[in-house]
Amino acid sequence: MKKLFVLGLLITGFTSMQVIAQDTEDKSKRPSPPAIVTQKIHSGATIIIDYSQPSVKGRTIGKDLEPMEGKVWRTGANEATVFETDKELTLDGKKLPAGKYGFFTIFNGNDVTVIFNKTWKQWGAFKYSETDDALRIKTKSVDVSTSTEKMTFKIDAKGLVTLLWGNKKVDFVVK
Repeated sequence: MKKLFVLGLLITGFTSMQVIAQDTEDKSKRPSPPAIVTQKIHSGATIIIDYSQPSVKGRTIGKDLEPMEGKVWRTGANEATVFETDKELTLDGKKLPAGKYGFFTIFNGNDVTVIFNKTWKQWGAFKYSETDDALRIKTKSVDVSTSTEKMTFKIDAKGLVTLLWGNKKVDFVVK
């Protein structure tokens, strides 16, 4: 009985150390480091996009690297990208309440579905569920001449949100 008790303590201690180690990990040392972009737009809302920046590293997007055609993508690396707003926004004529959202995309050729999902705290898109979508909008991907090595989000004061990844550029407007 004593042996089982000691074994239980050892397992509990080891598991606790793993959880603590994960919480204290220096995410800046990851191959896809974290990045945050914050912008107050003309409507007075503040938008924050918290994501991890994968690098192309000579790979082919859509073949060796996400996004894969027709598949839900976390739109970044590591944890799901988080899109946060402190005020209600309008996108493509549809309302998005203030809050935090998992930010996902689906690429189909040059057509891109942008997804704001109520489950924002998750790893990748492994637990993504369409039933938790708060909003979906459609936009387009365009090819650009200058390639972006590290996936990057930009937001301007007028509410234009831009995703740059490889030779792709995706824009949508928030109001």
